[in-house]
Amino acid sequence: MEPNPNPLVSVVVPTLNDAGPLGELLGQIASADGFEVIVVDGGSRDDSRAICEGCGVFFARSEPHRARQMRRGTALARGELIWFLHADAYVERALLDVLRDAAGSVLWGRFDVRLSGASPVFEAIGWLMNHRSHLTGICTGDQGIFVSRRLLDAVGGMPEQPLMEDIELSKRLRRLARPRRIRERLVASSRRWERNGVFRTTLLMWSIRLRYFLGARPEELHARYYSDGRSRLRGTLE
Repeated sequence: MEPNPNPLVSVVVPTLNDAGPLGELLGQIASADGFEVIVVDGGSRDDSRAICEGCGVFFARSEPHRARQMRRGTALARGELIWFLHADAYVERALLDVLRDAAGSVLWGRFDVRLSGASPVFEAIGWLMNHRSHLTGICTGDQGIFVSRRLLDAVGGMPEQPLMEDIELSKRLRRLARPRRIRERLVASSRRWERNGVFRTTLLMWSIRLRYFLGARPEELHARYYSDGRSRLRGTLE
């Protein structure tokens, strides 16, 4: 597949050992008109590169640090709008159409989300995520943040920090413009809640974010929750 010579939207996907969901995601977006896809890998030991090559999308490598991976992808992107997307997201065609139409005018924003799990509790979590983001103007990576290159450059690009890079980016962008809310729902994986438990996962995420808003440095938070070499956050915030 030939790369899109004049993309409107550059999709940046950081990944690490996510070959399964990555393959599904690329099947949904790789051939979309007006889009280019850049996968930035943090050292996967699976078939991620082969999957990217098979789908005809750009594959790059970086240190295994999500913010650095996204900065690397941004540097390679050619679109007017940069869309940061998790490898385990599910994208319906309607989302691509809406984002393509908005690419020339929108400054930044995010999608409403729906979690992939069938339980009613996941519907409630998704509603709370969408409502909280609408009230605060703070967006998370699960919500598929998109931002114009001009505005992203104005805030110094993706913050290079080990945790809370999406929260910090939202705080910086919010000072310049209110995020646009697109109500077509992006499907975000519920695997973190399914793996670690709804209560435990939600409590941990709230705890991390509260500490961050109260002034804890992301490096301190990272050291605290990764100190034993076995990520307490694996599958939760990553």
